Amino acid sequence: MEVRQLQIFRTLAEELNFTRTAEKVHTVQSNVTAQIKALEEELGIPLFDRLGRRVALTDAGRNFLPFALQALEAMDHGQRALQTGAEPSGPLRIGAPESILTYRLPEVLRAFHRHFPHVELVFRPYSNPTLALELEAGKLDMAIYGDDLQPSSSIKSIRLRRERVLLLAGTSHPLASQPTVKPADLAGQNLLLTEAGCTYRVKLDRALALGNIRPANVTEFSSVEAIKQCVTLGMGIGLLPAIAVARELRQKHLQALHWAGPSLDIVTHILWHKDKWISPAMGAFIGLVRDKLEDSEPCRQGRVPARK
Repeated sequence: MEVRQLQIFRTLAEELNFTRTAEKVHTVQSNVTAQIKALEEELGIPLFDRLGRRVALTDAGRNFLPFALQALEAMDHGQRALQTGAEPSGPLRIGAPESILTYRLPEVLRAFHRHFPHVELVFRPYSNPTLALELEAGKLDMAIYGDDLQPSSSIKSIRLRRERVLLLAGTSHPLASQPTVKPADLAGQNLLLTEAGCTYRVKLDRALALGNIRPANVTEFSSVEAIKQCVTLGMGIGLLPAIAVARELRQKHLQALHWAGPSLDIVTHILWHKDKWISPAMGAFIGLVRDKLEDSEPCRQGRVPARK
């Protein structure tokens, strides 16, 4: 099995088109076909279905893909380590929700860039249901994840901190002056929420469903800032992490409701696939995130890399 074959396999799995694959790997289409055929013969099983002009991964191809990606990535990291004496360098792809990226990570990033200038940080959004697959496929090297449970048994994690999550209203909203707000008080209210599947949104949905409570209307946003602005304008009740609204609460543009229902708080972790090699860049980032963000509660899951 040759490195070139794995590189072509990876590109064809992404493009699902022989012509575009040939262009991306700078060769002719007949060579792509020959390399894939040789790889399939060596493995003894088809990796792609050829459906007329369409190409699709077989089940075997999907199963083989994460191992091919890991092999190519390990080789890349090995070459970088030899070239740089194991100094952290190269790209590092990190999944992070908007609230953590905006309100928790800037101080971490400033320190990281100062100490490890040769690492190229790339932050990407992710969907909770597909996070484990993205880590397994190598689309993300690691992710910061907010939930009480890990997304998969194939994932290792380090607990970082508990984040308070608040129900919010404009200061003139009738619920803003109530001593307590119960789930039943949200019946008939306009709710301004993050997209379905967001961890704290799921917790609120569950609390309402248990009481068979129906809001008047639910408006979904992909932007934390949009929710804050709409709540400030009195358009409804929002649900956001406390870190995202600290300034607005200090300035009394928003009011945190005195929620008496089930806890909506989340626990953040840093995650990576259990078979992932902890590169110098990954180890450096994990160590710095722990130094800056980890609270005093004990680590619950995962094997802890040595601090840098």
